[in-house]
Amino acid sequence: MNKVKKFIMIGHIAKTELQTLFYSPIAWLVLVIIAIQTGMTFTDNFGSIVESQASGYSNTGISLRLFGPQGLLFMLQNNLYLYIPLLTMGLISRELSSGSIKLLYSAPVNNAQIVLGKYLAMMIFGLTIISIPLIYIIFCNFTVEHFELGAVLAGLTGIYLLICTYSAIGLFMSSISSYQIIAVICTVTTLGVLQVAGTMWQDMESVQDITYWLSISNRTTELFRGLICSEDILYFIIVSSLFLSLTIARLRVIRQKIAWPVAWSRYIGIFALAMLLGFLTTRPYLMSFHDATHQKSNTLTPASQKILSKLDGGLTITAYNNILDRNYYLTLPKARTFDKYRFRQYWRFKPEIKFQYIHYYDKVDNIALEQQYPGLSDREKMIKMAKYSQIDTSLFLCPEEIRKIIDLSHEGNRFLRVLERENGKKAILRTFDDNHSIPTENEISAALQRLVMETPIIGFFQGHETRDYTDPSERGYSRFSGDIQNRHALINNGFDITGVQLDKEVPDSIDILVIADVRTSLESSEMVHLNNYIAKGGNLVIAGDVNRQEYMNPITESLGVTFLAGQLVKPSRYSTADVIISQAGPEAHLLSAPYFYTGMQIVMPGCTALAYSSKKGYRVTPLFTCDSSWNKLEPSNFIDDTIRLNTTIGETIQNHVTALALSRRVNNKEQKIVILGDADCISNGEIGRWRANLPTRNHSLVGGIFHWMSDGQAPLDVRRPLSQDNKVFLDADELPLIKIVFQWIIPGLLFLMGLFIWIRRRGK
Repeated sequence: MNKVKKFIMIGHIAKTELQTLFYSPIAWLVLVIIAIQTGMTFTDNFGSIVESQASGYSNTGISLRLFGPQGLLFMLQNNLYLYIPLLTMGLISRELSSGSIKLLYSAPVNNAQIVLGKYLAMMIFGLTIISIPLIYIIFCNFTVEHFELGAVLAGLTGIYLLICTYSAIGLFMSSISSYQIIAVICTVTTLGVLQVAGTMWQDMESVQDITYWLSISNRTTELFRGLICSEDILYFIIVSSLFLSLTIARLRVIRQKIAWPVAWSRYIGIFALAMLLGFLTTRPYLMSFHDATHQKSNTLTPASQKILSKLDGGLTITAYNNILDRNYYLTLPKARTFDKYRFRQYWRFKPEIKFQYIHYYDKVDNIALEQQYPGLSDREKMIKMAKYSQIDTSLFLCPEEIRKIIDLSHEGNRFLRVLERENGKKAILRTFDDNHSIPTENEISAALQRLVMETPIIGFFQGHETRDYTDPSERGYSRFSGDIQNRHALINNGFDITGVQLDKEVPDSIDILVIADVRTSLESSEMVHLNNYIAKGGNLVIAGDVNRQEYMNPITESLGVTFLAGQLVKPSRYSTADVIISQAGPEAHLLSAPYFYTGMQIVMPGCTALAYSSKKGYRVTPLFTCDSSWNKLEPSNFIDDTIRLNTTIGETIQNHVTALALSRRVNNKEQKIVILGDADCISNGEIGRWRANLPTRNHSLVGGIFHWMSDGQAPLDVRRPLSQDNKVFLDADELPLIKIVFQWIIPGLLFLMGLFIWIRRRGK
């Protein structure tokens, strides 16, 4: 019965406070301003989507575009810190300045009831605030195809929890002074400190987890993305409870006139308990997640989850950070907590992951550093960089010391991580020379896959002036194969690379043999070893080129494939006639759906057409073809001359095959062979080249070939379902009415309601 009376008293206090709020012009002004700002933001974003759709452009992921990390809710979050202090500044300071706090003390209520009653009023008023964006959400639920209501409501929940947390902070600040302006200043200051708390003392391992957890910055980001995490939800609850408890303790100090040493000991105890609870919520073992998005865009793909399910036992990720490398900043002591969060999706499924950090200095290819500190030794550069980063130089191992632990010279002493299982098996996870630098799910999961299964080995035939997997020139094949600095290279996506000679039998360890652009005839013994490899069911990639037919055809003869004489040409307004644009055939996507799709185009500069027969026992699939083309049988100047069809020498226009896939069952496994009419299409020069007006995907050709040949093992298929909320059921001519409703009518109604209540109160 007493508990019921306590709840009733809390309700009475909340009701009284709500009446004060809704009679206050400030509260209505805040609601009107929020309605105006959200209305303008929403109609602008919604209007741009409708107009682009009307113009024939496609839209994807409309729900989170409107309400996600860069949408309406994000804008509202950025402005809340200005509004909530105006609403909370008088919650208790008003009672202190007017003396009405003594009336509350004389009533049969305790400090907790006073605080909880006023906080309940703010929670209810918070529902009023979020009801404004809720109107837009309901509107979109009926006007956007397959609107992701669950994901957007997760973000709206984040806004409400943020309001409640700001209110608890403002309530406490209102209790420390009878002056409301001081309460506002203290509230805004505290919110500012919480925003930057995550960057404070991050170089001190003993407190870095606590300060990182205490930061309110970006706490709603994952909720805006549709991910509900127990850590974020509990953060808002714990921080709100912390400031409510401090407020109750503060009122007890005022009411009982407690000495300041005792009062501060209570404050510190409350704070310490909150930090302990907060620390526990960050432990991976105690965290839970729910991804409310259709695409599960906040969760590892099934392919990555499958790898982790096989990764039993402990896993340690050790970062070897060379301060002379350009990526040295990634795991400096002050960045370690943030660095661990890069693997958040992984320790969600494997919470026992441990992180280690080793810092050193050694010779590395860093042109910018050489230009900045010319003539200095590596140690002198280290001292300069350590001073710049405010780090003790004793943290860094010298070259001799690091080499006793691990020799990274073969990796160029670049920043990298070593993934090590409990059983001692290791894999390397690199950073890359691109704008992003940091590995993504593709590369992380590919490295983890090395720990749980055998890695496919690709052997590149060396000799006869073939394309070399170590050659970094335009003609070479290093970029897509063994370039450790390229995130798309096969070595970073689950393959091992090696060279192969045909002067002896191809080793059984070779899973795929690549023969590209042979320029002289193979020896008879080499042909015997190659044919033995084919007969045993070995997988093979063969790439020919112009003027190589006499050397390549003996290799493909047993496969029923012939490189036709001449050079394939097709005149185009965008390029010379020898630059062939080939399109994926209708069956290509059946072989490797992640990479091949109908209509996909690749550039083949200097290509020979392929003829084939199915009489050799292979199932033949044309991968890429070029229509309206012909084999030019006479020498031509493709730059200066006009290329014309010469029927007198047998040239005919037709659809020509430029890439083939062959398969058959051998020794209880499927043998897979790909033959390309051009060796340049996967060369360093072509993969790294952008051609104007030619939307081609040569890099996907590489991924598709080796994904098919490895039976889908690598590169990993980390695709997600396509977004469904891609269409709006409105026309552009309806936008003016929508703008009137959301930019004028809704704010106007709120203004009139507030004005009516204010006039009515004045009349009484």
